[in-house]
Amino acid sequence: MSDKEALMKEKSELIQKLLDMQKQFIEYEHEHGISGKDYWASKDGLLADYREKFNEMAQRLVDVSHELVGSARNY
Repeated sequence: MSDKEALMKEKSELIQKLLDMQKQFIEYEHEHGISGKDYWASKDGLLADYREKFNEMAQRLVDVSHELVGSARNY
């Protein structure tokens, strides 16, 4: 597998994981409701580290996308 193919595969997997996380979050919110405190400081269940995990994957997706098109991030 070439580097480009590996990056495209990683990009596809990241997108799917992010969509799955969003779906789970929406289902959880509809069933239980989510307070600001739950979202920002929960240590249990789905919300434990949710924001951090989602942000890390989203940032990696941006990085992979830049690598694929050959552009550099300047920030």
